[in-house]
Amino acid sequence: MLSVIALLLIQAARSQWLDKPLSYLSSFSLPVYKLTELPSEMTRSLQTFLSSRESLREENARLRAEALVLHAKTQKLASLRAENLRLRELLNSSSHKEESVLVAEVVGLAADPSQHVFVIDKGRADGVREGQAVIDAEGLIGQVIDVAHNHSRVMMVTDSTHALSIQVNRNGVRAIVEGTGLIDLLEISHVAATTDVKVGDLLISSGLGGRFPAGYPVARISEVTIDPGEPFATVRARPLAQLDKTQFVLLVFSRDEGQASDG
Repeated sequence: MLSVIALLLIQAARSQWLDKPLSYLSSFSLPVYKLTELPSEMTRSLQTFLSSRESLREENARLRAEALVLHAKTQKLASLRAENLRLRELLNSSSHKEESVLVAEVVGLAADPSQHVFVIDKGRADGVREGQAVIDAEGLIGQVIDVAHNHSRVMMVTDSTHALSIQVNRNGVRAIVEGTGLIDLLEISHVAATTDVKVGDLLISSGLGGRFPAGYPVARISEVTIDPGEPFATVRARPLAQLDKTQFVLLVFSRDEGQASDG
């Protein structure tokens, strides 16, 4: 029986009468073949997707890091430009003065926040002396209160223990301006209610007492209050110096001191 079937199949193959049915059978088997390949194809696609996603994530992280570095470099360049501008302003502000000056950098602040004191990088070796005036491009900052070999401490005019003789630039009225302990506020004490002072008046150092050179801008009057029946007016002013932003300052020398320190 098997021999007969084998012979029939051989004969059918020779006569090609099974070709058409076999071709139909092959066409039906193609979807089955593709279906069996689907998991492999999905696995490969998923691997490609995950690989691309990871690659994009790594590239994104790299680009962010590069952007951060470039931003930091840009900030540094901006900082250097601003620093150069401040130095030019400092030197230009002193060009019309008779006194000579020395540029110093602020390198520290007082540990006690109630004290308006900072540390500069110049000291006795640079000719700095106690009581020396310190200015910036806008006005008077304060005075040196302690001198070491290579650094000094400076008290700002806003310190609650600081007082300074000033005069109103408009009319020459003299008074004493005192620190309030607030970085942006000064008070003028014992101003008679009849004194000619106005909001906006420029206050300059008077030079009395010999501690501060005359003619340096100190503040502008921001408030004048006169209460009826009170003998004194309440007068407040805002410092002109950039007390909370200053990085570089100028130490003021008299002409004799400047020549001595240069020698």
